[in-house]
Amino acid sequence: MNDVLSKEKLDKYFSITKEALEKARSNLSNEQKTINFKLVSEDFLDMAQRYFDDAIHFYKEGNAITAFAALNYAHGWLDAGARLKLFNVRDSRLFAAD
Repeated sequence: MNDVLSKEKLDKYFSITKEALEKARSNLSNEQKTINFKLVSEDFLDMAQRYFDDAIHFYKEGNAITAFAALNYAHGWLDAGARLKLFNVRDSRLFAAD
């Protein structure tokens, strides 16, 4: 395994993501809720921007692996927003929404 990305670090993130998936599945609700889509879309963009900024910071600090992870989080927020149609993007090269 790559010296920079240890098996322990990768195992940790597999475990965290597996636990998060299980928690999300177990807390599905059919409750009707009022959603302010403008606020939600702004929140998704804010989270994507924050992770993107973090990626720049980590990269400048020489931590390329964490920068890469932060970029993936940023793009994940953008993809999720696109799939929810919070953003009018229509671009299958940049988003997993089509």
